[in-house]
Amino acid sequence: MTTEKAPPPRIAPVFREDVRVAFDGESATLTSPVTSFTLRPVRGGIRTALVRLTEGPAPLDELFDGLLPAEQVQVRRFLDRAGHLLAHSVLSRDEGPKRRELVRLEAVARDGEHRVVTLGPDTTVRLSRFAFCRSRGGALVLESPLVKYRAVLVDGAARDLVAELGTPATVAGLAQRVALGGDEVLDVLGHLTGAGFVEPADADGAFVSDSDPTLRQWDFHDLLFHSRIRSGRYDELFGAVYPYRGEIEPQPAVKPVPDGPVTELYRPTLEEIESRDPLLTTALETRRSIRSYGERELTAAELGEFLYRVARVRAHFTPGEGSDRDEVVSRPYPSGGQGYELELYVTVRRCAGLEAGIYYYDPVGHRLVLVNSDAVDRESLFHVASRATGMEARPDVLVTVTARFQRMSWKYRAIAYATTLRHTGVLYQTMYLVATALGLAPCGLGNGDADMSARVLGLDYLRESSVGDFLLGSRSPGDSVAGEPEEGWRLLNSPEWSLPADT
Repeated sequence: MTTEKAPPPRIAPVFREDVRVAFDGESATLTSPVTSFTLRPVRGGIRTALVRLTEGPAPLDELFDGLLPAEQVQVRRFLDRAGHLLAHSVLSRDEGPKRRELVRLEAVARDGEHRVVTLGPDTTVRLSRFAFCRSRGGALVLESPLVKYRAVLVDGAARDLVAELGTPATVAGLAQRVALGGDEVLDVLGHLTGAGFVEPADADGAFVSDSDPTLRQWDFHDLLFHSRIRSGRYDELFGAVYPYRGEIEPQPAVKPVPDGPVTELYRPTLEEIESRDPLLTTALETRRSIRSYGERELTAAELGEFLYRVARVRAHFTPGEGSDRDEVVSRPYPSGGQGYELELYVTVRRCAGLEAGIYYYDPVGHRLVLVNSDAVDRESLFHVASRATGMEARPDVLVTVTARFQRMSWKYRAIAYATTLRHTGVLYQTMYLVATALGLAPCGLGNGDADMSARVLGLDYLRESSVGDFLLGSRSPGDSVAGEPEEGWRLLNSPEWSLPADT
């Protein structure tokens, strides 16, 4: 297997479908959804070449036809400079009007390197386990978090070829199963392999995405998520771009309170909190996950103070008519853009002064609203929570964190769900510190059943469902935060007190 640096004869540049070219005198402005590019002066053969690139794939010999040598040099410089606005089109081997576009490669990163790999007929190839197909802009595209290109599968035979790559096969064998000539199969596979969508087997018959130690430790969805939530290898709109403003009404900053019996909660004063709270350093250094509980029940007053200090709405800003500012709120923990899409539902098994049940926490009224009193549903939630701790914990109280997803996606593109997960982590830490300050037993969970919790809580899975779960209970009198660590733990950089093992 060798790598060619020069493109083969059947490759042709073309402007991407999302690029618009506008001429103004001797200037040409090229605009895509994420960038713009202005060329000047644009006249004569250079203008002709730009027009040709808007009409469809143009092999270099056709693109340069009629251009002066100096103009050809300028066009080549443009192709190098504006590569992110162009695609590489793989054409069939037909001549004249029968020639068709098979695959179009679009860079999704500015540093994407276009490579073509030469394969032999006996080479065994397979689609990378990180590659996937989806519908985009009315076309089927092949993408991968490992690849800095997107392959638009323009021709039906090319789509058939990709479908056959789910199972390892030789190049010659693939050519017999699709409506493409042998050279055309080599052309398509050479580009898909050079990009990284297709993997050739090594001498032992292994494929890199299965054998590389680093890639083996990435799950497909984790690597895809990682590649889509940060800049670098993603070419679509990103960040706070308000993609649905004027089309869809945003969700309110404060969720309407559901119907149900209401329980008012205890509101601590600042003086009470300051009189008995430990220092922040103490809370940080003694924080740990506790999965066992004391005989004493958690009290409604303790739960009320916990919720008040963790998640109440402190202030609500409503923009005036005609303002372009967002409706936002303020809570004790930080939230990107003050979106505060997270909501809390409290499932109670054992809490002095509060009936067992499933409640919604009203962060404005600081009260609990009973949304489900069914004992089977309640125990189902507790069972999933216990299972997340290896059946070690039998929690007194379960706090289910849900997200009103469209509260974030109305404003943000690409990073909305990732930002919600960041918010969930921030909320977890706030819960841990408040629970530690109150002398309670906290434990954040790494898993939960979003489908089941949506059903039990009466929510639409796609509109609002769970993104986190947190256990809370009373701390056993013998469960000290100080003392010698468990066997196998060695204290490092600790203050004068000893820290317990934190799991």
